[in-house]
Amino acid sequence: MPQKSKYYTKTAQWLHWIMAIIFIAAWLIGFYSGNFLSYAADGSFKGDVITLHKNIASVIIFLVIIRIFWRYTHPAPELPDTMSPLMKTLAHLGHLGLYFMLLALPISGCLFSWSAGHPVPVLYLFEIPRMIQDNPDLTDIVKPVHIYLSWAAGLLLVGHILAALKHHFIDKDNVLRSMTRQSD
Repeated sequence: MPQKSKYYTKTAQWLHWIMAIIFIAAWLIGFYSGNFLSYAADGSFKGDVITLHKNIASVIIFLVIIRIFWRYTHPAPELPDTMSPLMKTLAHLGHLGLYFMLLALPISGCLFSWSAGHPVPVLYLFEIPRMIQDNPDLTDIVKPVHIYLSWAAGLLLVGHILAALKHHFIDKDNVLRSMTRQSD
């Protein structure tokens, strides 16, 4: 039986870090526009910031599909033997949670945007075709869902980062290096 690599493939690494940057940027822009901007003060600026948020965040839909396919066809490296079965299960559940959020957040964002009568642009290049028409009743549901999902995703991300740092600095194992290098 061939030995499994200790490292993710370069493609997996690139997808991980590009999606991390996009997710963090979209999250911060969404947080800023939702908590510090008002349509009353200067609605056009808030609208521009929300449009920027959508143009960046919508890319995640496409990248997560590629990433899931890649992950399915290129298994992840084994977790260290020093990790308990419970920790390995929690790591697996945490990754499933992150994948769920990477799908649920942009989908809920699209539903929020479409139900409020707005487009979903992608990198200022094109728009994702509308799947639903204006629907204020649906907006009242998907807006809080999108907000709560964003907070849950933010907490998952912080946990993911802290776990990676713990593996690197405390456990001194290969978990973080597996996503930053190809070989020793």
